[in-house]
Amino acid sequence: MSQSKRNIKIKQEDKSTENKNYVFQLFVAGSSANSSRAIKNITSICEQYFRNSFKLEIIDVNKKPAFVITENIISLPLLIKKLPLPEEKIIGDLSDTQKVLDVLNILI
Repeated sequence: MSQSKRNIKIKQEDKSTENKNYVFQLFVAGSSANSSRAIKNITSICEQYFRNSFKLEIIDVNKKPAFVITENIISLPLLIKKLPLPEEKIIGDLSDTQKVLDVLNILI
């Protein structure tokens, strides 16, 4: 197998969800409609695609405003995939599952 084909295969394998633990942080603003939809949607995505290999932390920036500065939050809801690296971010209610998976570089 040529070196370039081997590199492509490795990159593809790195994006699969097998044998990986995912860490997500979802930043929301209280119980707004968009926040509630984002919580529901990411919970569903995690349960469907990552089963027992994920940790989802939901952070209400109204209760923990320091995160707005430390995470450079400019819009909410905001989902950050902390692990595996690289860190990825997506803004919105997360209703488009395929878009969420694409932005987070996750192949299913």
